[in-house]
Amino acid sequence: MIKNKISTKIFLDSGDPIETKKALKLLGWLDGQTTNPSLVAKNPRVLVRLERGDQFSESEIYHFYQDVVEDVSELIPDGSVSIEVYSDENTSEMKMLEQAKEMFTWIPNAHIKLPVIKQGINSAKKIIAENMRVNMTLCFSQEQAAAVHLATQGADPGSVFISPFIGRLNDQGENGMNLVANIQKMFREQNSHVQLLAASIRNLDQLMKLIQMKVDIITVPFKILEEWADSGFQLPDKKYEYKPGDLKPIEYQDLDFSKEWFEFDLNHPLTVAGIEKFANDWNNLIR
Repeated sequence: MIKNKISTKIFLDSGDPIETKKALKLLGWLDGQTTNPSLVAKNPRVLVRLERGDQFSESEIYHFYQDVVEDVSELIPDGSVSIEVYSDENTSEMKMLEQAKEMFTWIPNAHIKLPVIKQGINSAKKIIAENMRVNMTLCFSQEQAAAVHLATQGADPGSVFISPFIGRLNDQGENGMNLVANIQKMFREQNSHVQLLAASIRNLDQLMKLIQMKVDIITVPFKILEEWADSGFQLPDKKYEYKPGDLKPIEYQDLDFSKEWFEFDLNHPLTVAGIEKFANDWNNLIR
């Protein structure tokens, strides 16, 4: 089995349990699944309902999300399932905490996705203290990753993920793979407890490079898993070379870890844009 030939964990990036079943059949296993409001909005059952002009009440869409992750959890009971809180520019830390605590009760194998902004990291600190697990999402800078490392020190092994988004950096002309490599190097130097979950994967070449890098976790859209299967589950050798084209390199930063986590610069325009997109996709479901 291909699983025994790689050290990286493979997650499915999807809001549809039917894709979970297909991925399990295709691969023979899954180590986990990541969900978010935009992926839930693409769920076929949601699309059918919206095509009828029938939106959801806020209560209905939360229950639908719960049903989705419960179905996924039953399919991969030994894996991790990431569930994302709703947040927008006005969401308070208290509101994030309320959602996180409720969502964590939905399934036994949850990681709660929180954005790498001050409210999100503060919320993570508090729910980790209550033995919950987090996936810090919409990461676009090494400083954001450093802040998560410092803020969550003392967490149990496997209880903290961070998700840098490769594709969205590529979209604006930067080499998102550099960010993953930079965070990986920094975490190794700091002997970090935080696991690196590479997200926003756009093509098979990126998957190959991340496997070659031996990142902790990759979350992969189903269509790319299909491409991997069509390739005969090819694996990169030591000579495999990822070609970023004319993407601008992201340089490694030597950061000062004697600082407090909140002294790092958490601001990034793509984090702000990502929060806004998830919020809009979610709000468009609600009547």
